[in-house]
Amino acid sequence: MSSHAAGEGPADRTAGNRWEVARPAALPSLGGVSMAGYRDRTGGPFDLRVLPQPAVIVVIGLGDAPLTVDCGAGPPRPVHSLAAAPTPGAARIRGERVRCIEMRLPPTAAHCLLGPSLRALDGTVAPLEDLWGRRERLLRERLADTADWSGRFSLVHRFLAETAARGPETAPEVTAAWEHIVARGGRVRVADLAASCGWSRKRLWSRFTAQTGLTPKRAAMLVRFDRAARALRAGADASDVASACGYADQSHLHRDIAAFAACTPAALAALP
Repeated sequence: MSSHAAGEGPADRTAGNRWEVARPAALPSLGGVSMAGYRDRTGGPFDLRVLPQPAVIVVIGLGDAPLTVDCGAGPPRPVHSLAAAPTPGAARIRGERVRCIEMRLPPTAAHCLLGPSLRALDGTVAPLEDLWGRRERLLRERLADTADWSGRFSLVHRFLAETAARGPETAPEVTAAWEHIVARGGRVRVADLAASCGWSRKRLWSRFTAQTGLTPKRAAMLVRFDRAARALRAGADASDVASACGYADQSHLHRDIAAFAACTPAALAALP
């Protein structure tokens, strides 16, 4: 599953001992959406902690065995497909014999693909059927009848393109602001973002939040956290990460990681 969930995260088709990963060879761009297919070679149980990241993660199960979503509030819920908000809270995903397609949706693309349902995520992990309704089940059934990864990727891409064509549009200014935040690694000022797109700060804040589910400031903090988390889990020193990612000092890095992941930099780096 996703390399930014806490657990084994393969990076290519033969990565790691546990996961086989397939990626589409060539599909038309669709608002920055990326896609991968995962198959657990072992068939054994797994337990992933979902970390915050600047994307909505959608997972569509391809097998009969459901995943279990545990958000820490209420009993764990078995699902065949799910969507995780950029800040999913204390969420864990468990399962076994996993075979799935995972999509990473930038918040600007998630607005087109999930529309008003995006707000239903509300900082958690939700069954995808709660967002797409009957269309989720029909897509999953069609995927189960498709023999190979290439065919599955094409099927999902067509589904997303049709969904986006019917969904709400993301304002070009919001997309440009998001892309600037990502390009700058979160090291941006909201006033500068507003000036760059010709909007007032208040208008940018309102439109950006309505269409991404994140305030511009929260989006910048999340992009910066994501960059720092990846560096820490790759073995970088916390003081070097704080400097490279634009934190005022190491204490600032500690506070952000505690706020987003409820742990210390050392604990984050040590996640398996």
